[in-house]
Amino acid sequence: MAKIDFKKALKPLYDPPAGDFALVEVPPMLFVKVNGEGDPNTAPAYRSALEWLYGVSYTVKFAAKAALGRDYVVPPLEGLWWADDPRSFITRQKSQWHWTMMIMAPDFVSPDMFEKAVAKTGLKLGQPPQSLRLEPYAEGLSFQTLHVGSYDEEGPVLARLHGEVMPARGMVFNGPHHEIYLSDPRRTEAARLKTILRQPVKLRA
Repeated sequence: MAKIDFKKALKPLYDPPAGDFALVEVPPMLFVKVNGEGDPNTAPAYRSALEWLYGVSYTVKFAAKAALGRDYVVPPLEGLWWADDPRSFITRQKSQWHWTMMIMAPDFVSPDMFEKAVAKTGLKLGQPPQSLRLEPYAEGLSFQTLHVGSYDEEGPVLARLHGEVMPARGMVFNGPHHEIYLSDPRRTEAARLKTILRQPVKLRA
């Protein structure tokens, strides 16, 4: 049984340049999602969200392998981030952040498979977050770059994107800031963390 690795199958989306910004067209994809707000380092809801996302995603993976004969590598954790004042990402005022944490699911994962996975995961974790769901996300045209280093060192990179790269191309925001976590922060030192920083954009009207 062949195992799908979406980081390889969708390489242009998971292999941006470091130190520069690439413009990509992101197709609609299916995600397991949980919403929340506040500092991800201290908000209990953030830790709960990750437990549920990984629990459900791996349960769905094994269900797809057993029922459909289709196996895949569970894709990396991703996060959509926004705030009333976008500058809070540059200044790292994390208490002002809102987020949707999510993990991509293959398009052959059905709502029924998802609901059964939630019920099975609930036997271990209890009541699921109210915002836990399976839904598509259409992002479209986006700038992205590979950031290597601490999450708190993203500020200058985002400042350059917002203040130089986007204006130079006549682009404006068209959705929340998006991060894709290629490294496990529990096992990787901060200086070596690899994170894709993505920003949906559109031409200025």
